[in-house]
Amino acid sequence: MSASTVLERTAPLYQRVKQFIPPIEWPVFADDIDAILRLKKERNAVILAHNYQTPEIFHCVSDIVGDSLALAREAMTVDADVIVLAGVHFMAETAKMLNPEKTILIPDLRAGCSLAESITAEDVRLMRARYPGLPVVTYVNSSAAVKAESDICCTSGNAKKVVESLGVESVIMLPDEYLAQNIAAQTHVKIIAWKGHCEVHERFTPAEVRQLRAENPGVIILAHPECPPDVIAEADYTGSTADMNNYVGREKPARVVLLTECSMADNVSVNHPEVSFVRPCNLCPHMKRITLPGIRRALETMTHEVTIDPALMDRARLSVERMLAVR
Repeated sequence: MSASTVLERTAPLYQRVKQFIPPIEWPVFADDIDAILRLKKERNAVILAHNYQTPEIFHCVSDIVGDSLALAREAMTVDADVIVLAGVHFMAETAKMLNPEKTILIPDLRAGCSLAESITAEDVRLMRARYPGLPVVTYVNSSAAVKAESDICCTSGNAKKVVESLGVESVIMLPDEYLAQNIAAQTHVKIIAWKGHCEVHERFTPAEVRQLRAENPGVIILAHPECPPDVIAEADYTGSTADMNNYVGREKPARVVLLTECSMADNVSVNHPEVSFVRPCNLCPHMKRITLPGIRRALETMTHEVTIDPALMDRARLSVERMLAVR
């Protein structure tokens, strides 16, 4: 296939991301994108991409995009033999739990998560022993083994609703300490937290937020609930990445800051060119391990396939299904 043909075929996709990719670099991206689109048809595959993926993945090759909750829900509805998860490993595990008969691929096995790595199944069992009888609410940013030891999962978008759905006075909430503290401030349910943190969101500080306001008069600041509570107190709005996206679309702020992984601002800005985005850029090194060449290679070689022990998967899936049943 000639380079000119590939460029012609991918030209409409380039229009979506041209503000992020210089014209001289596009031919390199275009070759991988064209191959991925072809391979998806050949493999009967779909690509699920988290909001933190780079624009050339998010806007050019993905079929379903969103936050952890959206990807979990949509994973159950896809009509495909193969799901490629453009995200981190726990997301691919969740997709496998909800689609045990499908082939789930993750392009890079090193795409982990500081939160998921902060806690083990044994830690959950020890917490249960220390606080007998309390239900365990586990953030989806966790391994299948940890989910299997939990009563119900949650995301940053539905954590408060999940906690209150249990109808109890106290819960154990794992593994993100800041998410647990921020939810505790919104509910009468007592929350016992684990001390896990997201390496992206924990780096934001109140001083940084105040500096952003001073340098950008009138800016609206949106913060992810994985940020420390003193950062949340300085923000104008707190919500999941889906909530942030919806806020920008609904309120159309003239200038906005998203206190989260910096590719999020790039992806939201594509659909809202009238909004000016101030970008304090905290990158997730794990998300950035997912690349176009990696996705292409995954579809060409059908690697790396995500597998979970069946007995473990059944227990873990139950905690996810309980979460999805909460509306």
